[in-house]
Amino acid sequence: MKIVVLTGAGISAESGVPTFRDADGLWEGHRVEDVATPEAYDAQPAVVHRFYDARRAALAAVEPNPAHHALARLEEHVGDDLLVVTQNIDDLHERAGSARVLHMHGELLSALCRACTDRVRWAGDLGEFPACPSCGVSALRPDVVWFGEIPYGMGDIQDALAEADLFVSIGTSGAVYPAAGFVQYALGHGARTLELNLQPSEVSLLFHESRQGLAGELVPAWVEELLGR
Repeated sequence: MKIVVLTGAGISAESGVPTFRDADGLWEGHRVEDVATPEAYDAQPAVVHRFYDARRAALAAVEPNPAHHALARLEEHVGDDLLVVTQNIDDLHERAGSARVLHMHGELLSALCRACTDRVRWAGDLGEFPACPSCGVSALRPDVVWFGEIPYGMGDIQDALAEADLFVSIGTSGAVYPAAGFVQYALGHGARTLELNLQPSEVSLLFHESRQGLAGELVPAWVEELLGR
């Protein structure tokens, strides 16, 4: 059985990943959306770097939760028949042991050079405008997909969804496209669909089944059920 799992902010929130929004929805007086566009980077790169440098530093203080570990355990049993597509830019899936992970919105621990287009693993700050290890030009930006940019791996995702026997959505709002449309695409190709979320998403009615609760409880229970334990 081929399985595609989509994970969103809800799975990482249970690990304590900070939202970087104040009660008024702002970060240092900026709307978060205003530090997540190519235009914002062109206008104030230092501010954008400061935002992502803080997120990168905070990542070291959180750990994968039982939901991440359960998906890694599932991969141990089904191997290449499982693909985890995540909207998250953290590395919690990998730290839990998952190897087949597609980060459609990029990764915090990666930098993209705007001069040579190389991607490099990057764990430190970018706010000092370091030189690109590949070309030597100080043109590194966060390797994340900003508003207005095309998510990574869409062709691979569509191919996987078209072949999937089961599509599972975990911790997503169903409000952000193209990910919100994955359930329809999977359904159109004959997949069974399951939603595991804290509350019904905006596309819950499209799933064959929707279960509500904490990802750290729902995902391990579903994996054990799937493995027949």
